[in-house]
Amino acid sequence: MIALLSDSSYEGRSEEQQAVQQAEPSTDVESDVGMNDAGYGTDSSGTVSTSLASGTRDYVFENGRRYHKYHEGSYNFPNDDLEQERENMTHALITSVCHRLHFAPIGVNPQNVLDIGTGTGIWATAMGDQYPSANISGVDLSPIQPRWVPPNVRFIVDDIESPWPYPRRHFDYIHSRHIVMAIRDWPRLMRQALTHLKPGGWMEMQEIHHRPYCHDASMPPDHLVAEYWSLVSDGLASLGVNSDATILLADMMRDAGFINVTTRTFPLPIGGWPKNKTLRRVGLDWRAILLDGAQPIALGPMTRGLKWNREQVEMQLVKVRNAYMDEQVHSYMLLHVIYGQKPEE
Repeated sequence: MIALLSDSSYEGRSEEQQAVQQAEPSTDVESDVGMNDAGYGTDSSGTVSTSLASGTRDYVFENGRRYHKYHEGSYNFPNDDLEQERENMTHALITSVCHRLHFAPIGVNPQNVLDIGTGTGIWATAMGDQYPSANISGVDLSPIQPRWVPPNVRFIVDDIESPWPYPRRHFDYIHSRHIVMAIRDWPRLMRQALTHLKPGGWMEMQEIHHRPYCHDASMPPDHLVAEYWSLVSDGLASLGVNSDATILLADMMRDAGFINVTTRTFPLPIGGWPKNKTLRRVGLDWRAILLDGAQPIALGPMTRGLKWNREQVEMQLVKVRNAYMDEQVHSYMLLHVIYGQKPEE
């Protein structure tokens, strides 16, 4: 990983070319549904998938933040406007780093695409624009998606860890992003995806491993930022979520029965320490996202999981925010893009 962040091999190249090479992934290859005017719909089952008319716009408020009401407590992070803005900022950053919406080779004419944990729907909406021939379905516990979307995009309020109401062998492509801190049973989710993919279809997960890495020993193990993420991880573990599952997803895909499993990794610096201008810009943006997310990320895991009170969390966050600003620490996180294919039958 040190080589990815080294500047010695990029002399004579433009900043953009250097950044693209630094972010060039390390690849491991095994080797007709209707929609109403708001862009929401229900599946024919009418039970598992719930439309807005069923009262799913209700919310609960906790520690000054707003959370989903449908299947209350399944997701431990807020869904209010501030968090939606942060999610959209993260989408913009990840898209700029990857230079694309997806890596799985789904062709130019996919028919049915599922985005699980769609959040604000920004990825699903962009896919609808890019693939006008495809029916894009975005599923989330919160009805926070925009009302006006491309005509081939719809959103469904549902719990992706409940049984899926879709036909078997229905989707060409199933996508998820930033849901690793929400899923309790990844093997089951992958088995469901395999069941509902067409033979030859693809599943892709874009997940950040929320642990700070450091290639030059400038971040000690007891650094406040490292400690913060350990506390978040411990809190989620007590709630049944393994936040380190990101680094296990490729093996889980193989165990579930996927083939051609591919992993690509991209460094996300924390702060403005990289010499490369493009990576410095990425690092400053990523740090801003982490600073904005310090409270919403911590509140649920620490109060629900670790049984802290809000005052304890806020006092810890003051120190954590200051620690994020230390430019002498050369830390980064890793974005993992993992995708695999359902075997042909």
